[in-house]
Amino acid sequence: MTNKVEGGKMFDIKNKKMFVVGLGYIGLPTAAMFSMAGFSVLGYDKDERVVERLNSGAVYVEEGVTELIDKGLKEGNLKGVSQYEEADIFIIAVPTPIKEDKSPEMSMVLDAAENIGRVIKKGNLVILESTSPPKTTTDLIAPKIRELSGLEAGKDYYLAHSPERVIPGNLLNELVNNHRIIGGVNLESAEAAKACYETFVKADIYLTDSTTAELAKLMENTFRDVNIGLANETARICEDLGVNVWELISLANKHPRVNLHTPGPGVGGHCIAVDPWFIVYNSKNANIINLGRKINDSVPDHVYSMVKDIIPKGKLTILGLTYKPNTDDFRESPVVELAKKLIADPDYEVSLTDPYGENKQLKVAGLEIKKDHMKALEGSDLLIMGVNHKDYDDLDLSEIGKVMNTKTIFDTRNSISREEAEKAGFKYILLGDGKHA
Repeated sequence: MTNKVEGGKMFDIKNKKMFVVGLGYIGLPTAAMFSMAGFSVLGYDKDERVVERLNSGAVYVEEGVTELIDKGLKEGNLKGVSQYEEADIFIIAVPTPIKEDKSPEMSMVLDAAENIGRVIKKGNLVILESTSPPKTTTDLIAPKIRELSGLEAGKDYYLAHSPERVIPGNLLNELVNNHRIIGGVNLESAEAAKACYETFVKADIYLTDSTTAELAKLMENTFRDVNIGLANETARICEDLGVNVWELISLANKHPRVNLHTPGPGVGGHCIAVDPWFIVYNSKNANIINLGRKINDSVPDHVYSMVKDIIPKGKLTILGLTYKPNTDDFRESPVVELAKKLIADPDYEVSLTDPYGENKQLKVAGLEIKKDHMKALEGSDLLIMGVNHKDYDDLDLSEIGKVMNTKTIFDTRNSISREEAEKAGFKYILLGDGKHA
């Protein structure tokens, strides 16, 4: 398998050794996919426990990825390592969180570039998958590798950025079937990376420069964040004006060129709640983006104040704590932020429940997340619908009412029928519903 680019240069991917840095939500599935595509893949993680679990076959990932990992291990194409090694292709898939001041935390990307710089050889390919601020590839990775190796990106080795564009809950399908953007420091670098990804990506692959690729990924999530910010602001306007925001959005969306998003308890996840800040950090002109972020970050405080109005003191139970429905991802969850505020309030006893909580063995402010929502609700004065997991589609409100102390529901997702709740004897409050305030 070869790839011909302008100038007659070739990047041969046959029998290539690949080194994937980071075995998290993206790195591990990506490593497994490349091992299935015929590459000999080494997966590195600074946490040796992660490496040990991988090599022992004790890794559990949803959505069919576990089967790929097991097959890669069995066939000898996938192995976890705790030290950097020489390879032909390096993929950086480490977290890029934000600091408390909303600036990007790039130490893990910088560390990966530094270590790759110690083992890289001429003709190698380096691909940054981690979502990163614009110019990370050219202004952070390339200089660091040059500092350690003396090699020039685009001349002595290939360097590209190919951002992951998958969503938890549909990861395997989207790795294969989503269109892919690849940005190189030059065309040869972009083409070299394309030769790798086209071994398993069935959708179209678009080539550009690395900075455009970085910004394109950020804008995909920023578009959603700004529109959710508009929905969350609209919800508060509706509360002020005696309007039901859910009815309003349904009617406004009847227009063929309008597609308002829906409000909720905030915006979470490692992408939508983080990526816009990378643009704000890099550009003084990101005014709407900055405002949208601030609105969405303020929603947990607004929901907390609503809870205080609904019930000044008592026992509260939050159903669902992940950042979105039907996924086990708790990163940057606005409901977790809400839970922390309520747990810190001495007027409340708080119980937490999520169908994925026990699997993750997570705690929020020292409080365990129960899987059984009926047990969590025992003696509660308020049920807060935080995340509308499919597990909660058919809640037996009649039975729930029997175990609660006071039958009150605060629905932040419009996922419980007001009619059914009131029929079961509940007082029902809906976020953004000014008609029934």
